[in-house]
Amino acid sequence: MHISHTVLQGIMGLVLSLPLHFVFNILWDAPQVLRAVLSLLMVAFIASVWTLLRMLTFIWITGEENLWADFGGWYFAAVYVFLCWTALYHGIRYFQLLQLEHQKKVEAEAAISDELLKRLIAESEAKEAQLKMLRYQLNPHFLFNTLNAINSLVSAKEPERAQKIIVQLSQFLRYSLDNNPEMKIPLDREISALLLYLEIEKTRFADRLTLDFDIADEAKEALVPSLLLQPLVENSMKYAIAKSEHGGTIRLRCFLEKSYLVLELSDSGTGAKLQSSKIKSADGRGIGLRNTVDRLKAFYTKDYDFDLSNSELGGLKTTIRLPHQVIEDK
Repeated sequence: MHISHTVLQGIMGLVLSLPLHFVFNILWDAPQVLRAVLSLLMVAFIASVWTLLRMLTFIWITGEENLWADFGGWYFAAVYVFLCWTALYHGIRYFQLLQLEHQKKVEAEAAISDELLKRLIAESEAKEAQLKMLRYQLNPHFLFNTLNAINSLVSAKEPERAQKIIVQLSQFLRYSLDNNPEMKIPLDREISALLLYLEIEKTRFADRLTLDFDIADEAKEALVPSLLLQPLVENSMKYAIAKSEHGGTIRLRCFLEKSYLVLELSDSGTGAKLQSSKIKSADGRGIGLRNTVDRLKAFYTKDYDFDLSNSELGGLKTTIRLPHQVIEDK
């Protein structure tokens, strides 16, 4: 009979734990003090109900009548059991929360790792594009033509002009190699480097090369990728100025438009208007333009514009729109 009573009181305790579980779920998001007080009251109530049911069941099974004097002992045992159940419930819930926090942490670390991987891939692609750009900037044709110009000046017994172009070449090469192509620099510094290159070309082409630069004052402090314009100008020199019998003009316009820096580089071409198909193919100027687009994509992802069109001068016009950024004051 005692075995049957033990089984019955176990079943009753299990059934009574269901409303206790329901109430604990409702109280879970309540303030801790309120949750603790209400939980203890609920345990006391459920324990009293279970004690009454156990005692009544025991009296029914055994016929024992003098049992109510032991109510306190039975009730204490019931409170102890449901307190243990309460501790188990909260232990499981906090363990689940810990597991959830751990999962969120793992997911956050995975997201950070994924973002870092994307960043490393982007930096790697940018580095590769930038190295291509540097190789293009320092291509043998430019060095060969410059050295030929120096040799011609020496042969013509013009040592001062030869010395000047040697100094200009040295300054440009030093600037190209010393400046980190992954960094952004103020536009006025970029223009200074571009002029180093063009001074060398002016020595070669003399009066056949005309420069028309218009740089807005408010645009001079805007940040641009280092050596962004040089390969574009070199394209104009190679495919427009050098192929024209009378030389030509290179025009550069830099200004701010809303929150963007706009760079417009135009050349006078060879005298023949470019067809739309040739504009799309950059009139054979693909290497320098592709490297430039690769760099812009690495620096700005999609937040930039790169457009080719017919220039008012008769050649190719390259328009670049970049987010207006400046060096923050320390």
